Parts: sequence; C-alpha cells; structure tokens
Amino acid sequence: MMNTPGAYYNISLQELEIQIVMVGPNASMKNIPPLNTSSAILDIDLIKIAKRNNGSAAVAFMSYTNVSNMLDPSLFSTAENTQKSMMSTVVSATLIKITNTKLTKPVNFTLQHTAELLSDSNLICVYWNNTAWIVDGCYLLQSNSSHTVCSCEHLSTFALIMQHKPPRDSSGDRLDMLNTVLVAVGLVFLSLNLLTFAICRRNLRVNNTARLNLCISLLLAHLLFLLTQKFLQHIQPLQACAVLAGILHFLFLSAFVWMLIEAVLLFISVKNLTKIKSKQKEILGWKCLIVIGYIIPLVVVGVSVGLFPEGYGSPQCWIKMERNFMWSFLGPVCFILVFNLVLFIIIILTLRSTLAGLNSDLSQIKEIKILVFKTLVQSAILGCPWILGFFTNGSEVLEILFLFLNSQQGTFIFLVYCVLNQEVRQQYRKLMKACCPYN
Repeated sequence: MMNTPGAYYNISLQELEIQIVMVGPNASMKNIPPLNTSSAILDIDLIKIAKRNNGSAAVAFMSYTNVSNMLDPSLFSTAENTQKSMMSTVVSATLIKITNTKLTKPVNFTLQHTAELLSDSNLICVYWNNTAWIVDGCYLLQSNSSHTVCSCEHLSTFALIMQHKPPRDSSGDRLDMLNTVLVAVGLVFLSLNLLTFAICRRNLRVNNTARLNLCISLLLAHLLFLLTQKFLQHIQPLQACAVLAGILHFLFLSAFVWMLIEAVLLFISVKNLTKIKSKQKEILGWKCLIVIGYIIPLVVVGVSVGLFPEGYGSPQCWIKMERNFMWSFLGPVCFILVFNLVLFIIIILTLRSTLAGLNSDLSQIKEIKILVFKTLVQSAILGCPWILGFFTNGSEVLEILFLFLNSQQGTFIFLVYCVLNQEVRQQYRKLMKACCPYN
C-alpha cells in the first residue's frame, strides 16, 4: 500500500479542512498523535489497524463548515418533544485503501461547541446514516462548557446535537404545579401507610414486610423524583443526573419486585391455607425477603450500567431512549406484571379447589379472598400508570391522568389496606381510646 514509515498531509480550504495520516510497514512509532482540525480532534489507534493490514494504514479526517446547513439537526428523531440545534461542525473520518476496516477499539472525537450550551439541554453524539442522524454505536464520554468528547465504535460522519425543551407555555406551568401538588399528596399518604404498618405490624395476621418495603421504595422514588424535577436546572455535571436516574431506576424497580414478592407470599398462603403464619415465616423470613427485594433490582441496574453506562441522564434525569435502553426498566416491569397475572390465575384456581374440600373457619376463608382481591388491586395500581405512559404521546389529558394515577399510588394503597382494613381500624380505635380515655 505504502512504503513510507509515516506521513502527515494537511489540506485547508475555505469550507473544508482535511488531515491525512499514513503509516507504512517500516513505522517505528507505537502510537500516533491525535489528528487535528481547527474545531475537532480525532483519536484513533491507527498503529494496531495497520498491523492487521500488512503493516500499512491511512486515515483521512475531515471537518466541514457548511454541511450542517444541509444535514439539519431536526433529522435526528427522538420520542421526546424537544428542540434540536447543531453544537459542532460536521466531521468525517474514513480509513483509506485497506481491506480490514474494523476498528481495534472505539475512536474518540473531541468537538468544539459552536453555540452556547443551555442549562436545561442534553448533548447527543450522532452520526449520519444516509437519511438521518442516529446514535447507534456512539455515546458521550465527557463534556464541559466549550468541548465534548464523543466515542464511536465505527467511522462515519459525526456531529454533536443539543436538544432542549421548547419554550414553556402556561399549560406546561400548570402541569408542573399539578405534578408537584399530586406527588406531595401521594407522599403524605405513603408516610401514613408506613406509620400504619409500623403500628399494626404485630397485630396483622399476614406477613407485612413486602407491603412495608413497597411503600418505602415508592416514598423514596417519588420524593427523589419530585426534588430532581424541582431543581433540574441546578443539577450539574451530567454525571450527577445519570446517578440520580440510576437511583430512580433502582427504587421504582424495587417497588415492582416487592409487589411480586407479595403475590408470591399470597400464593404460599393459599397453598398452606391452614398454616398461614408458620409457613410464611418458615419459608420466607423477613431477612430473606429484604435480600431478595433489593438485590434483584440492584442486579438489574448493575447489568444495565455495565451494558450501556451512557443510558442514564436524559434531560429529565431519567433513562434515555437511545438503543431501546428504556426496556431496562420496562422489560422487568412487563415481566413482573405478566408473572403476577399468571400467578393470580393460579391462586384463584388453587383457592377454589382448596376450599371445595376444606373444613376451615369461614372467617379465615373470607380473609384470604379479601387478601387476593386487595393484592390484585395493588398490582393494577402500580402497573396501570406505567402502561398508560406508553400512550400519552403529547396528549395533555392522558398526561394528567398518568400523573394522577402514578402519584396517587400511596393514596390508593392507604384506602385499600388501611381505610378498608377492619384490623387496622380496630387498632386505631384502641389507640384513640388509650390516648383519649374520656372520649
């Protein structure tokens, strides 16, 4: 291909800068310096690429100043309603006259910002696939006020796009206020749930560990979500937003895992109808439940971080939509909802066959039936809002309904397990008499 040990060529035109680097078989260098244009830097492992191609390789790095007018940032499609603007010059890198063009490791592009970075914006590393800007194989490594480093698993034409929310209108402000009020109300009822379950934990005849920890997970998740949204513009750097998104992912998944555990405990109760307490304690003690309830979501988040660490930190400090990463949350949630549905069908069938030949106390049978109904309602309370989230699609009515159902999960749990629970009402009456014996 070439006999020169190494050569650099620079071409500078009015609207185009090109730097070509060639490595020949006799090159003694172990690595080459990064390629530079006035607005971008390319770091590529050309030496190892050359070793796989008979010792020779060449790369051309080009920076365009006017292409961004044609390759409009609006051609980058996202599920979110955001405005997009180009934040760098368009650059291109290609390997020249070699047979094996596969990279030995990802290449890094340092792109200089060409516009002011907005405080509520999100930077996306993209490449051109002939019809649109996409992100597959590219992700943001680090960023500051003037430069961003992108890493890509292939060579192509690249750019940096900034996406941010459109100017807010009065309806957006109303939604924000409504969301704050609804989440605050939900937090109050989640706190009341925890207080009630703590007071009545020794008097309830079923294992209350799952329900208690479910409320703890929801309380922490909704509280963190509320604080994150209220102080979103002050969350810097991007890594802090990604960490918060990971914690939210863990907490919401924990709530669903605890819902699954409660359904499993109910199944055990039905299978051992005459020995509810003893069997639950023998098979699944509270320490074992704690480990299961928090280890499973921790493993899911850990695997998600390992597979795609850049998947956290959307403009709302939540999971990004790139590379279908949202399924790291929706996948486990859908699995739990389907598993719970199947489990409830088995429970109902088992309950019918068990009760047919069971000589048991009618009050105990009634208690199990009520518990099955309440657990089924609880699964719907947690699952339906997230399913509805699929269909909001910019509809203000559906978005308000989603906010209401999602924020009032604690309120519904309080109604089902506290207000409509005879044991809890009796316990509160005793407490009231103890506190106010003359009333």
